[in-house]
Formats: sequence, C-alpha cells, structure tokens
Amino acid sequence: MAAPRLGRRGRGAAGLWGGLRRAVPSPLPPPPRRRAHEQPRRARGAGGLLAELCERGLFQEVFPAPSAEEQLPGLLEPGRPPLTAYCGFDPTADSLHVGHLLPVMALLHFQRAGHNVVAVVGGATARLGDPSGRQRAREPPPAERVRAQARALRAGLGRLFENHRELLGAAGGERLGRAALLDNARWLGRQPLLGFLGGAGGRLRMGALLSRQSCQARLRSPEGMSLAEFLYPALQAYDFLHLHRHHGCRIQLGGADQMGNIMSGYELVTRMTGTDVFGITVPLITSTTGDKLGKTAGNAVWLNRDKTSPFELYQFFVRQQDNIVEKYLKLFTFLPLEEIDHIMEMHAKEPEKWGPQKRLAAEVTKLVHGREGLESAKRCTKALYHSSMEALEAMSDQELQELFRQAPSAELMLEPGMNILDLCRKANAIPDGPSGYQKIADGGVSVNGIRVTNPETVLVLGQHILKNGVSFLRIGKKNYYIIKWLQL
Repeated sequence: MAAPRLGRRGRGAAGLWGGLRRAVPSPLPPPPRRRAHEQPRRARGAGGLLAELCERGLFQEVFPAPSAEEQLPGLLEPGRPPLTAYCGFDPTADSLHVGHLLPVMALLHFQRAGHNVVAVVGGATARLGDPSGRQRAREPPPAERVRAQARALRAGLGRLFENHRELLGAAGGERLGRAALLDNARWLGRQPLLGFLGGAGGRLRMGALLSRQSCQARLRSPEGMSLAEFLYPALQAYDFLHLHRHHGCRIQLGGADQMGNIMSGYELVTRMTGTDVFGITVPLITSTTGDKLGKTAGNAVWLNRDKTSPFELYQFFVRQQDNIVEKYLKLFTFLPLEEIDHIMEMHAKEPEKWGPQKRLAAEVTKLVHGREGLESAKRCTKALYHSSMEALEAMSDQELQELFRQAPSAELMLEPGMNILDLCRKANAIPDGPSGYQKIADGGVSVNGIRVTNPETVLVLGQHILKNGVSFLRIGKKNYYIIKWLQL
C-alpha cells in the first residue's frame, strides 16, 4: 500500500493561525519559530485550544472565517460554559478506517479541553449517499445493511471514546467533557417530507446549493445528479439544526471535502435561529498518488479488528517515512508538542532506531485497540520479524489467525521419529521427490524462525514444536504454514 500523505486542499494550518492570531488576547501571542533546543511551556489558556490544534495542523479551514476568528477564542476560554461540537460519520461500511481518525481526534481534543462532543452516525443520510468528491452516484444500499453498519460504526466510535477515556485516566489527565453517540435516523426518519420542505427547505437557497463545487462537477458529468444526492447537503444541514436545538451544538467538524455541506448547515441554523455557529475542517489523509484513503479508493486501513488486526495497523504506521512522521505525530497522537520535538531531535541522531515511527504506531494502536491491542501488535511483530520463540508461544489463536491470514494451516499427529522432511511433505509445503529434499538442504526452510538444513532432523518438542502445540513453517521468504499438533 502506498504511504499516505496529507491532502493540501484549501487553507492550511499556518493560514488559519494567521487568522486566529488577531483574535487571541495579547498575553498569548502566536507561537514564535522555535530553535531545536528550546522547550517552551504550553498551556491551554485563552485561545490555547485553537492555537495548539492549528500548530498541530489539525485545523484546515474555518467558516465563516471573520466571525469564527473573532468569537471562537473567547468562547473557548477557560471558565466559559462548554461548547458542543459534532462530527458525522456515514455508515457506508461496517467499520471506521484511518481516514476517519482525524475528525475523531478533533472531537477528542475538544473533549479534553472540557467541551462536549457528539458523534453522529448517518443512518439516514447513508441511504442517499454524499455526492462530495464522487464522480458517480453510489448504489442505494438496502435499509437493513445500513442499519447493521450503523450499529457497527456506533460500536467502533464507542470503543475509541472508551479507550481514550481509559488512557487519559491512567495518565492522570484532565476532566473530560461529555460525549454522546447518536444516529440521525432517529430524527430524520421521523421527519415528514412536507414538514421538512416547508420548514428547513424554505430557508435553504437553491443558488447556494447549486454553486457548491461537488454539485457543479456532478451536474456537468454525463451521469448527472439525482434529486436524492442533491438533497444530501440539506439533510446534513438539518442535522446541525437538530443538534443545535437539542444539544446546544455550535461547531460542526468534518473533512476538508465537507466544507460545502458545513456551509449549508451554517446557513440553515443561522437563518432559523439567529445564532452564530461555526464549521471547522480537518485535512484529508491521502496516499502518495493523491487518492483519499477509504473504502471507495480500495486502500482503507480499517479500525475494526476483524478487518485490520492491531498488528497490521501498527505496521501501517511504523512504516511511515521520515518526511511525514512528524506531521503524523502531531495529528494522530496527543503527545505534547515539546515531546514530539524531542523525539525528532533524537531521531536525527539515531535514525536507524525508527523512534518516531514506533512511537506513532504505539500511540495510534493504543487508542484504536487499547493497551492489550498494542501488546498483541508487539507480540506479532517480535514473532514475525525477530523470530522470538517466547512471543510465538504467547500468541493466542486469534493472533495466529490475524498474523497469518493467508497462510495455509494443517493439523498433524506427531509420530515417533518424525523429521523435518516428513513435516514439510505432510503440510504440502514442498514438492515430492528430490527437489523438496534439496529445498531443505539449501536452507530454504525455517521452523519457528530457525533455519533447518538437514532434512533428516527429528522434530523436538520445545524447539520445532512450541509449548502451545503450534509450529510455524516458512518456505522461502514469504510462504508461511501453520501446523497445529493434535494429542501431544
């Protein structure tokens, strides 16, 4: 899989900080450019949350920029009543993926600062399909599939919030704001069509909806745009209105490709309530080819364990290149910026240790899968890449299946005098005849990470057969076989 990078769409974090700078009170000037040895003390004072998230690169655009830059720093000051921010996630699959992590991180940063957050699963809007960034319409999914995927997404979001709470509590962190998980099918599914069109529909302007870039692109395409897709921004706008009325929500978060939908929500809420509300986008995570990471592009790294194991998630982040790892540490972790500076300084001295990549992978895996998930990823890493017998013997059946998803497996009975050649042939790992024998003699076979060159070597418990009754057979560099021994 191509390594991901940050999409560069719209206004970058530096530009957003420049806008916020005018609104931040004088005791907190914009952060100066630091020398490598300097370790400034950061605190979340007035404007501190916005300043930190801009410095991390987590905020890309704000809307409407003038009032947001004027009002948000004051609204987010300590001692003021908490604000409520929300972000929506359509259940187009039964799992979140890495591309969803940045808006989740933004919600968690708000929660850490004492504000309330709402994660909305789009059980209703997913029935229509968001046209943003798409060249053609989605196939309408069956209602039951959407409901099942919505349940799975709520569970996945719940695990992220729970893991975050446990990790923050273990670190003695600050008090969290409230978090809620909702499904917009609860209110959109009960909204009469005529009531919606006569109410919210009467406040949304056609010119604004038609002017959106996603709408213009689809209208010019040969396939055109369906009414259902055209109304998608109106339904998402109604989400904002509903959450403002019932949960006091004043901030909508979303990916950079969601700005058009966020603008529709702002227009609807302000016209129907007169309250100033705000939209904030986070960067898109893209591959080196520029494709957004996700299900549609076929390059998703999933957050559910049954689709992407903790080991696979860990390896995805540990393989990031030096030119992106510092940005990812700022975006995907809660590590203080001073600590990230120190990590990168140490990396400049000892690049062979891959310190930033390992810390990045550990922090993300911990958030997604908890501490046990991180320990599982480390066990699998030691077993596969360091031939650790101890790690192999400690692995559970689930970890074995995750680590060797595509590996053939066989169940064998240990017979007296059984040797390496017998094992390989019974597992159908080598061809019959002299070529299979020669494969072993040439060093092309390893058992539990140990190369064997004598085909007549008799199998030994504790060496060729682990204490958990398993042997790992490798033929060549990439062909693995799992052997489970019966009635040892």
